[in-house]
Amino acid sequence: MTVWNPWHGCKKLSAGCANCYMYRRDASVGRDSTIVAKTAGFRLPVQRKRDGSYKLNDPETVFACMTSDFFLEDADAWRPEAWAMIRERSDLHFTIITKRISRFTVGLPEDWGSGWPHVTVCVTCENQQAADSRIPLLLSLPIVHRHIIHEPMLEAVDIAQYLQSGLIGHVSCGGESGENARLCRYEWILSAREQCMRCGVPFTFRQTGARFEKDGKIYRIPRALQLSQAKKAGINTGGAV
Repeated sequence: MTVWNPWHGCKKLSAGCANCYMYRRDASVGRDSTIVAKTAGFRLPVQRKRDGSYKLNDPETVFACMTSDFFLEDADAWRPEAWAMIRERSDLHFTIITKRISRFTVGLPEDWGSGWPHVTVCVTCENQQAADSRIPLLLSLPIVHRHIIHEPMLEAVDIAQYLQSGLIGHVSCGGESGENARLCRYEWILSAREQCMRCGVPFTFRQTGARFEKDGKIYRIPRALQLSQAKKAGINTGGAV
C-alpha cells in the first residue's frame, strides 16, 4: 500500500469531520489544516529512478489524498494533472476516498468513459444522512469499482437497498480515533456486516476506534490496538482491502 497526497489541507464538511485526524496532527505542529496546498509528493506516481523506471511498481495499491479530499474545490486547478498521472499509471490501482462525491464530474477526464478499471472510488458515510445523500450519487456515476466506508461510524446505518444494486464491491466499518472520539457500538458493526452478507458484498471491520461499546460495556482502546482488536473479532468476509 502506498499513500499519495498530491495536496494537503481540507475544509470540514459533515459530522464525520468533527474530530478529523489530519486536523489533530496539524495542530500538534502548529499548522493550519484549512490551508490547501500542493505537496512535494505531487508527482509521486510518475517519478522515475535513475534508470528511467518508475519508483512505484505494479502491483501496488495507491491511496490518494489521505490528508485532503480528491474532489475538494480548492484543488480544482490541480486535479486535471492528477488525473493525467493516474491515467499514465494504469499498471497501478488507485483508491480515492471522498465525502464530496457530488463533485465527481468536476474536471473529469474526457476519456473517462464508463470509468477506468484501475480506479476505485469510495464514499465515506458516517451516518444515515450521509449514506442517503452520497451512495445514490456513487451508484449513478460512471465508476467501475465502488466501495462504501463507514468511518467514523457514528450510528447504525441501513444501506441494504444500495447493496442490492450489485454495484458495491466492498463495505468497511470502523470507529473514531483520538482523545475526543465518539462512541462506536459493536451492534452497528454487526448490523452492517449482516446487510453485506445478505447481499453477498465483502465486509471488513477495520478498526474499533478509541471508544468502543460491546455487550453494554464501553472500552477505551489505545490507538496501537484498534486495528488488531477489530481483526480479532473474526467477522471479516470476502477479504479485506
